[in-house]
Formats: sequence, C-alpha cells, structure tokens
Amino acid sequence: MNAWIQVALVLALVLGSAPLLGRHLWQVFDDRPQPLLDGWLNPVETSLLRWVGDRGRPAEQAWDYLRPLLLSNLLFGAVAFLLLLFQPSWLNPQGLPGMRWDTALHTAISFLTNTDQQHYVPEQSLGDLAQLGALQFLFFTSAATGLAVGFAFIRGLCGRPLGNFNRDLVRSITRVLLPISLVFGLILLINGVPMTLGGPVSLPTLEDATQILVRGPVAGFEAIKQLGENGGGFFTANSAHPFENPNPFTNLLAMVAMFAVPAATIDAFGRFLGNRRQATLLLLLVTGLFLALATLAITAEQAGNPLLAPWLSGPNLEGKELRFGAAVSALFATITTGSMTGAVNAAMDSLMPLGGLVPLFNLFLQVVFGGQGTGVAYLLVFLILTVFLTGLMVGRTPELFGRKVEKAEVVFSSLILLIHPVFVLVPAAITIGFPALQGISNPGFHGVSQVVYEYASAAANNGSGFEGLGDGTVWWNLSTVVSLLGGRYLPFIALLLLAAGFARKQPVPPSHGTLATDTGLFTVVTAVVILILGALTFFPVLALGPIAEAFSIPR
Repeated sequence: MNAWIQVALVLALVLGSAPLLGRHLWQVFDDRPQPLLDGWLNPVETSLLRWVGDRGRPAEQAWDYLRPLLLSNLLFGAVAFLLLLFQPSWLNPQGLPGMRWDTALHTAISFLTNTDQQHYVPEQSLGDLAQLGALQFLFFTSAATGLAVGFAFIRGLCGRPLGNFNRDLVRSITRVLLPISLVFGLILLINGVPMTLGGPVSLPTLEDATQILVRGPVAGFEAIKQLGENGGGFFTANSAHPFENPNPFTNLLAMVAMFAVPAATIDAFGRFLGNRRQATLLLLLVTGLFLALATLAITAEQAGNPLLAPWLSGPNLEGKELRFGAAVSALFATITTGSMTGAVNAAMDSLMPLGGLVPLFNLFLQVVFGGQGTGVAYLLVFLILTVFLTGLMVGRTPELFGRKVEKAEVVFSSLILLIHPVFVLVPAAITIGFPALQGISNPGFHGVSQVVYEYASAAANNGSGFEGLGDGTVWWNLSTVVSLLGGRYLPFIALLLLAAGFARKQPVPPSHGTLATDTGLFTVVTAVVILILGALTFFPVLALGPIAEAFSIPR
C-alpha cells in the first residue's frame, strides 16, 4: 500500500477515534459515571485499593501524589529485577539462566520507566514467566503510571486537586489499558500472532536441517506493547518479526495504537478545561509537526542511497522488511519515536542520514503526540513558556487557563525542558570522549548519531536504538540506567510540583490584557517555540551527526 495512503489512514483513524476515546478517558479520570462499567469494576477497584491500604483521598500536596508513585515503582522494579536475576529459581521450563546483574538491572529499570531498551536477546534470555511476570506486568504499570501523571498534571492546570495516584493507576489499567488490549490481542491472534505456553518447536527445513522456532504468549504481549507505548519486543527483531507483526494490516493497527491514547489524552484535556477548541488546536499542532517529519523521513528513504545509484535504483531497502517496504518503514519509525513507543519494524541504524534525523529529532522534542500521559504534559509545558514569552513581547499579562503564569511556573517549565538534554548530552560526551567505552560500529558522523541516539532514547523513555551499537556492556547498562531514571522521574517530580502550585493560584477573570491561547495564531507561535527550543538545544549534535553524514555522501 502506498505510504501516503497509510499516512492518511493512520491520521483518519487516530483523529477519528480521539473524541470517543478522549471522552472515555475524561469519564475515567474525572470520576464521571460509567453505567456499563461501574457495576462490576467498582468493587474490583475498591478491593484493590483497600488491599494496599488506600482510602481514596485526593492528594492535597504534590508529594502526597508522588510518594505512592515512587514507592510503588520502586517495588515493581525490585520484583522485576529479582525475577530476571534469579530466573532459574522460578518456573522456568526452558531452563534459561538468570541475567547478568547489570543487564537485569538495566532491563528492570528500562521496562519500569516505559522505555524498554533491550540490551539482551529475548529468545535466548527470557522464559515465559519472565516475559509475562516481569516485563508484561511492567507494560501495564509503566503505561498506567504515565497516564496517572499526565492526568494529575491536567487536573492541576485546570485548578483542581491532583487526585489519588493509586486510584488513577488502578483505573488506568482496569478501564483503559486492559480492555483495549484484550480486543487488540484478539485481532492479532486472528491474524496469526501466536498465543501459547507451548514453548519452542523444532521443524525440518527444505535443506533437511532442523530449525527451532520460538513461540510464546505473543499476542497479549504485543497488544499492550503498542497500546501502552512500551515498545519492547518478545523477539529480537521486534515488530519486524512475523510472529509479532505478520502483515500490513497488523502493521497499520500498530501505528494507530501507538498514537491512539496520546491523541485521546489531548481531547480529554479539552473536556477537563471546558474548551474543546483548545484541544483541537493542540491536536492540529502535533499533527502538523508529525506530517512535516513523516514527509522528510519517507522522502529520504524513497530517494534511495546515492552510493548505490550506479548499480541499484529505487528506495533504500537496507534493513527493511519487504512486506512493509521502505516508505512504510520510515512512517513506522516516525510514529514509534513520536509516540515514545520504541517498537521497530526495520533496522533504524540502516536509515539514510535524513531518515535517521527524524527519529532523533522526535526523541529531542517528545511532543509529536508524545508518550503515555507525558506527551500532553510536555506540550502544556511548552504552552506555558509560549504564554510567558509572547506576553513579554506584546506587553500583556502572562495568563493561562485563568491563572497567572509567574516565576515558579517559568522556573519549573525551564527545568523540565533542561532535564532531558542533560541526561542525553552529558553521558554522550563522556562516552565519545573515552573510545574504550563506545562500542560503536561506525566511526565518524554516524558513530556520533549512534551514541547520542542511545542516550536520547533512554532519557525520552522510548527504547529504540541504532542497533549497530555494542550496548551489552556494564558501562552502557549502568550509564543508560542513569538516563532512564533521570529522564523519567525528575520530570515527574517537577511536573507535579508545577501543577500543584498552579492549582493553588486564585483564578483571575479574563480582561483586555489576557492573551487568548485558543487561536490559530497562538498555536503557530507555540509550534515555532517548540522547534526553536528543540533546534537551539540539540542543533550542534544534529550538525555533528545526521546532517554532517548527509553532506558527506557524494551525489
């Protein structure tokens, strides 16, 4: 199928479903009645909350919300780490050994933070219990944690209490992630994705040899992997593997699933605010950014490799699955990095320089639909900074959603945007400065891209990689753990402190000096601010990596 038709289909399905799913999210996180669900889910949710000793009181301070968030995540990560480290001690019919301590630590924290970087070979390293009990469990809890933080931030900006973390976590799973994943998993099962605990099977090949095919409970794993924007693969090849992504239809569903919740979260924000126009303009903003980046990526891959032009014309098919093609693979790469999912259906390391620039730029921005819950939060942070900057330029009082934007909001917003480059550029500089640590397979400009991409993927909680990198070492495992934790939890803390302070402000009535944020002009200015801040922060790295590599290829 033509890539441009796929772009249109993805956007039509995502934007068409956003009001329906957005209304559902609004009902879930605003405690609106849901007659079809309340009767049988309320008792389950109440029992779970009582089991952890939570009485459902909303948080009065940011730390009242953060404390259970951090403690629960610490517990989830510790359990996953022990399951991976001592795998032989648990139910392990395949007889696989436990992971090395640094790999187990990296894997547990990577999946805990919704990143799912994989510095191991899943087929050779993990049995079904580890895949289900550790990783798939974290698929749900990490996505639910992101959703909870996103909606707590939305509540704060709308002048409401932040809510109750445990309640948000449970309802994210029971009312959003689990039911949709069940439907998605059934569709995958019908399309040939395996769902079995039968283990590997040996089959004879046409060459009279024996081949071992690894199977497992893949359909359920794959559904929440895409919907929860997790991205970690049951197989090393991830979504390029036919058992994870067998045909163009499942590929299309995967792309829609990756964007569905972020788009719906923006719509739900408009319902919380009581201003659907604001949400519509934000959706148009991120859609415009996505279209621009997808066009660049698809065009770059369709143009092919100039070095091969004398012998081979056509698109760049290196590292691509022919059942998807170069253009659709570029589209998938744009979506998986724009949504912070990290699943891949092609080798990212084999993209042309400008094709590889697009995923890297997405990781720098983090708002092209963005991560589970966090995408809309980062988008609103840019909105706060835009209100402040435009207010200074035109001499109007910086106000957002009926409350003044003052020093604290600007400081926290700036801090949130500075955390990401610190946890990308500092470890990348250290790694490049000490060649023994690098493990890169391509020296020069592409080597810079490989190193920076790994840390950008970790700090952005994406998980994809330029997999020419030898990243299974103690240095890479531990250094990316720092980026994983810093890029996940420090922004969470700053976001909730910002939201709690904003909620405590007294509302001010609109006046002639109030700058309207729900206009097309302001939306364009916001897009410019996003691009300028992203370009100013990371342009030197882009110039040393993909841009320099593009200019170095003879034409």
